[in-house]
Amino acid sequence: MAPFYAVKSDNVLKRVEELQSVGQDEAALQALHEVVLSKRSRSNPITVMEPIMLKYVELCVELKKGKMVKEGLHQYRNIAQNTSVNSIETIINKMLSLAEEKVAEARAKADKIAVDVDDLEASETPESIMLSTVSGDQSKDRTDRAVVTPWLKFLWEAYRTVLDIMRNNSRLETLYNAVTLKAFQFCLTYDRKTEFRRLCEILRNHFLNVAKYSHQPHAVNLNDPETLQAYLESRFAQLNAAAELELWQEAFKSVEDIHTLLTTSKRPPKPVMMANYYEKLTKIFMVSDDYLFHSAAWNRFSAIERVVNKNLTDDQQSRMASIVLLSALAIPIITTTKTRPGYVEADEYRVQKLNRLSMLMGLNAHPTRTGLLKEALNKNILSRVRPEIRDLYNILEVQFHPLSICKKINPIMTKISEDADLAKYVRPLHQVILTRLLQQLSQVYTTVKLDFVLNLASFPAPFNYDAATIEKFIMNGCKRGELNIRIDHASQSLIFETDLFAPPKDTVTEGIQLQSSPADLMRTQLSRLGVSLHAVVQMIDPSVKENAAKAKQQVVQRALAGAEEEHKQALARKVVIERRKEIIESEIARKEKQAAQEKAAAAAKKAEAEKKRVAEEVKRREEERLKRIQDEVQRDQAKRIAEEISSKTGLQLKPEEIEQSDVKTLLDLKVSRLQTEQKELSDRLKQISKRIDHTERAYRKEEIPLLEKDYEQQQKTDKAFYEASRKAELAASKAKFEENMKLKSRFSRIIVDYRTYRNKIETARKEATDAKRKAAEEAIEKEKQERIAAWREKKAEADRIRQQEQAEKARREQEEREAAEAAEKARLEKEAKLAKEKEAYAKEKERLDEIARKQREREEEMERKIAAEKAALAKPSAPPARAAYTPPGARAAADSGAAPGGGWRSREAGRAAASSAASGSSEGGAWRSVSRPSNDRFARDSDRREGGSFGGERREGGSFGGERRGFGGERREGSGFGGERREGSGFGGDRDRRDGGSFGARREGGSFGDRPRGGNRGAGAGSGNTDRKW
Repeated sequence: MAPFYAVKSDNVLKRVEELQSVGQDEAALQALHEVVLSKRSRSNPITVMEPIMLKYVELCVELKKGKMVKEGLHQYRNIAQNTSVNSIETIINKMLSLAEEKVAEARAKADKIAVDVDDLEASETPESIMLSTVSGDQSKDRTDRAVVTPWLKFLWEAYRTVLDIMRNNSRLETLYNAVTLKAFQFCLTYDRKTEFRRLCEILRNHFLNVAKYSHQPHAVNLNDPETLQAYLESRFAQLNAAAELELWQEAFKSVEDIHTLLTTSKRPPKPVMMANYYEKLTKIFMVSDDYLFHSAAWNRFSAIERVVNKNLTDDQQSRMASIVLLSALAIPIITTTKTRPGYVEADEYRVQKLNRLSMLMGLNAHPTRTGLLKEALNKNILSRVRPEIRDLYNILEVQFHPLSICKKINPIMTKISEDADLAKYVRPLHQVILTRLLQQLSQVYTTVKLDFVLNLASFPAPFNYDAATIEKFIMNGCKRGELNIRIDHASQSLIFETDLFAPPKDTVTEGIQLQSSPADLMRTQLSRLGVSLHAVVQMIDPSVKENAAKAKQQVVQRALAGAEEEHKQALARKVVIERRKEIIESEIARKEKQAAQEKAAAAAKKAEAEKKRVAEEVKRREEERLKRIQDEVQRDQAKRIAEEISSKTGLQLKPEEIEQSDVKTLLDLKVSRLQTEQKELSDRLKQISKRIDHTERAYRKEEIPLLEKDYEQQQKTDKAFYEASRKAELAASKAKFEENMKLKSRFSRIIVDYRTYRNKIETARKEATDAKRKAAEEAIEKEKQERIAAWREKKAEADRIRQQEQAEKARREQEEREAAEAAEKARLEKEAKLAKEKEAYAKEKERLDEIARKQREREEEMERKIAAEKAALAKPSAPPARAAYTPPGARAAADSGAAPGGGWRSREAGRAAASSAASGSSEGGAWRSVSRPSNDRFARDSDRREGGSFGGERREGGSFGGERRGFGGERREGSGFGGERREGSGFGGDRDRRDGGSFGARREGGSFGDRPRGGNRGAGAGSGNTDRKW
């Protein structure tokens, strides 16, 4: 059974402190270990377990208990990973920081031990000399191994433990990467190469297990960009650490890991990271003597660096360009090292290696020396390189000078050797120079002496070549197919052989050729013969040239004819491709959005489920905790009650009875036992009280005489004590009086001097005080007057400013008052003018209404007359007599010269015309003579040409009603009702007549509504109006 404090942090921490105070750290750690691994701790809240874990890891680090801290961290991870990841991070950081502090303290202690030597002259004892001879270690190394190494080992185990605990857990991946970086820094700080290899292997295994445990909950998701970026950063840190520790094999493995992550990532890496990637590859390939991929890595690094770093100076750009070109030139064609038999045949292993390295470099094809040089030249790199590097390129790749190549290059090589960054290319450059020398000699000579070649290939030490080295070099070149040389040892000569029937070979690089070789001449004999015969035919037969020119012209024409069509097809194809790209991009975006939505939904669902599970877990743990607390409280109460029963009643209960009994049973037992004891005690008290009453009464009866006797004796004693004390007090007072009188007589002799000295001092001090008081009063009075003057000036200035402000205020008020009065006056004038205009307008409106009323009365009268005439015509008394025929011209003349005494229509029209001509102001004239009131809000903006009668057209501003095109049609001159009209007049029609006529009259006289004879109507007659609206 676990101890009672196993689930109470306060109890266990208090117990641990007690054990530590007496030096029992092992027991304290064991108590904490039992608490952490207890099943009860799984249901404890994090706030309870975190202080316990902090103390636990502190003791584990102090006692170097790596196994125990591993078990405790595993248990705490299972407890806290679902609720509080931050708590796990706090515990782990605490443990690592404590371990690092211990390592630092151990190093400081070891340094102090190495420095604190008792006797500097006798520090080398015979024992120490023998020990160093046997072990090979110095004193400092032995001290470090004894003091520092155990803590380094513990810190390394701590890092391994933490990484093992947090692996393949998405909730702990941030802490996992942080601890990984700390572990790399640990290896760098203490130069732990073996531990670094193991750390890389551990991380590699963890990465391989990601896919294996991907089905588990909270597994690491490499499809998450943030997770992949974190893994990339940790692998780049691993690559940097491997390069700093010069562990090139681990660096190459790190490069492979980075390439695997880059191929997995859907997001392109940062250019800065890729620049670091290629920079480390340059170092790796240089260490492995792979100059080809070293140059390719420098090429990629320089391209990315120029894009990333825009602030490169000219010197930096020149240096980088020089290294790029020199690394390409230093790619050896032939080496003096031993080659494998299958090297030339490009065996499967080499092909796989080249494919692998090209894949790491991000290249689609294997790099070549020629390709790298061409790429460098295409980037115009020659214009940025140093002059000696440019000269070296020209000597090796452009010029042909086999007899002086080494002499020209030696000064350049000397300059290159002086630069630390370029000196590493000197050895491979000598091999390239020797290759170029032999290639150029093979084009000029057939046989040369070996001594002659040695003299030409004379390099300063340590790069000079002897005969054996050149022989090995030539053999390797022949194996690779770069050279075709036979060595004659008898004559110590080199024979440059040429196989006339040898097939052409693709060598690594071809130098400058002075002339074609015999093999090339033999191989191209037929082609050269064909070219010569073709030239002869063209010279003999000019028609061949003409036919060729015509054919060429036809081809050009067909090409021009088809170019436009191909251009259109290309544009159409481009549009189709762009459209497909847009469709694909939109589909990809849609899928990504859908995947993101699904991922978000799944994450939300997962989070909700996790939240629900956590809430249920918290609820369950809370219930268990409350139940456990309740049980503990009940057990405490039961124990306390049992102890009270035992202490008060003497009844000893067995532990089994206490466990089986509940609190109520124990309380009942306690009450019954107390009641029994209370009753027994009450009975005993009654008996004792009776017995005590009788005894007390007897005691009091016997002590009465004794008390009286004692009272008398006390009175005598008090009287004697009073008299003695009185005598002593009188004697003391008398002695004190006599002493005081003696003092008085002695002091009376100096009283005069004392009073004189006192008066002198008082007078001097009084004079000084009066002088100071007078000076102070004068200063105060002066300052008072100054303040009064300043205040009066300030007050005068304030009064002046106030008077100015009041004057300005009065001026502004006067101006505002005058402006208000002017505005009020203008307003009143405007209102009076407006009222006058309104009054004029009202009068005019009344007048116009009266005119309109009269007009309506006349129209109604006309309508009644027309209705009466129609009624008379509907029932004639006798048919009318037919009038004699009158020509149209006569009728027109008769109409124009007819007197106004004809029919009532003619008489009415005549009276209206006469009245208009005589007075100049008919109803329409009166309308015309009235001007529009100013600011009339009812006015219309019309253009009255000339005033007309009621309903006429107006082109100038008019009175109420504005422009009208209603009743009478359009009028050009004012006339009376039914007067002269250009187009139809009268109530019901729009007719083309110029002479005045009666209401609705025909061209020939007739009744209302009759159709005209022998003439065309200009517009519809009758009561309808086709051109104007009512």
